Amino acid sequence: MHALDRDRTWLYTNPESPLDAATAEKYFALIARRAAGEPTQYLTGKQEFWGLEFEVTPDVLIPRPETEHVVEVALERLGERGLKINMKTGAPSPLLDIADVGTGSGCLAVAFAHELPHAEIIATDISLPALEIARRNGARHKVSDRIRFVQTNLLEGISVLPPNPRRLRPGFDLIVSNPPYIAHRDARSLPTEVRDHEPRSALFGGPTGVEIYDRLIEQAGAQLGPGAILVLELGYDSADRVRKMFDTEPRWANIGITNDLAGIPRVIAAERV
Repeated sequence: MHALDRDRTWLYTNPESPLDAATAEKYFALIARRAAGEPTQYLTGKQEFWGLEFEVTPDVLIPRPETEHVVEVALERLGERGLKINMKTGAPSPLLDIADVGTGSGCLAVAFAHELPHAEIIATDISLPALEIARRNGARHKVSDRIRFVQTNLLEGISVLPPNPRRLRPGFDLIVSNPPYIAHRDARSLPTEVRDHEPRSALFGGPTGVEIYDRLIEQAGAQLGPGAILVLELGYDSADRVRKMFDTEPRWANIGITNDLAGIPRVIAAERV
């Protein structure tokens, strides 16, 4: 489909159509690169996430289905706040302020902008090339006017949002992140596609893989207003260690962990007291 620039329907309805020499050469060149371990998503330049197609390059982490649980948990936690219209009064819901920390391709920021038309989003990343991809994805899905892309490390330099008549409270209503969470010592166990091709800054979170969570939780706590929500993706076997970081902080409540479809703890969420 990619080599021909045709859709699946055309492929199925024209099985006897011969490949011209240029297309055949392009196709087998792609096969060779894939056989050498290069991810299909980087070969085609795209990946689906939350029913939306995203541009991806080696500058950004490839969006995974597991990360969709971050969206699901956040929307569930927001409840009625996630509805554009108050179902009882018919009045517009207050503006939602969201931060996506380490946005990468922008998949989370764009998904929330798509689902929450009354939300304004700040998407941060330490990588300028990644932010360029995220901006293009925001434009692709026509939500750029509600996403501000900022180059920074986590939430550094992001000012607490002031009170606004359209907001319920100062500060963010929701902060989400799929942070780097692989331990350096686990690099050799990763598939070639991941270890040799995806950006290391988006993969590795430190010697044990959980170092970044402590800073992220601390910064989020200072940026969230009372009743606001923090939702983080978890790495393998990190749930207990990350949970303890919340337990030592009295300003967090309603801490919950959600498993992915494989039964692995995948998302942790907490409410700011």
